[in-house]
Amino acid sequence: MNNAGNRLVAALSLSRYRHVKQINLEFAQDIEDKHLDLAKTKCLDSLQELESLNLNVCQKISDRGVETITSACPKLKVFSFYWNVRVTDLGMTHLVKNCKHVIDLNLSGCKSITDKSLQLIADNYPDLEFLNLTRCVKLTDGGLQQILLKCSSLQSLNLYALSSFTDEAYRKISLLANLRFLDLCGAQNLSDQGLTCIAKCKNLVSLNLTWCVRVTDVGVIAIAQGCTSLEFLSLFGIVGVTDKCLEALSRSCSNTITTLDVNGCIGIKTD
Repeated sequence: MNNAGNRLVAALSLSRYRHVKQINLEFAQDIEDKHLDLAKTKCLDSLQELESLNLNVCQKISDRGVETITSACPKLKVFSFYWNVRVTDLGMTHLVKNCKHVIDLNLSGCKSITDKSLQLIADNYPDLEFLNLTRCVKLTDGGLQQILLKCSSLQSLNLYALSSFTDEAYRKISLLANLRFLDLCGAQNLSDQGLTCIAKCKNLVSLNLTWCVRVTDVGVIAIAQGCTSLEFLSLFGIVGVTDKCLEALSRSCSNTITTLDVNGCIGIKTD
């Protein structure tokens, strides 16, 4: 998206965008902090009703830009900031201070944020419903546990490509009674014990266990017995599962499951 910053300001200056609810600037890589400064200065009234802001891959925006734009959007509910390595915990401090009603937060690929950001999110967004932490590589069990203890309304949790968490945190996913979508792809420390706790999430419809290499039939059977509304399950690359888990899934989830990925599961022999 070329010249996106100036085009944003020009659009927000038009009367028909005075009460805009959603702005999508995904891949507008020329957007900088100065453009957000200008938008706030010239078009503050147009931003006051904004509920959804997509700044995915806007990599020139820093913590200062987050402070500027969030201070102009007090009604923001959805904030997506995929793949921004410049934003730090300071940016999250500005977000939670300025926007009190966020229920959908995508921080995928924001590699500079730490457990401090998760603490801020947990303390300020108890009604959070959707959270994506894909490849936020500095996070630890301590930060994730704060989310799981305090954000009990979560319906979707994406922990894709995060190999540092352990069962200490995974066990507490069981606290999320409303959880429907869970992505644990690459959770190398997830064991059957942790997965058995996750099986208490009775409303799960989608579970990605791709490359969860410590998982065996024991954990998958627990999921089959506890999560009987499953529609999607990926066991891709798990060598420790066999036909036994397929039999359990067939008994418990045959009426709901539509997608089952067992590619690379060399222990499964059923044709």
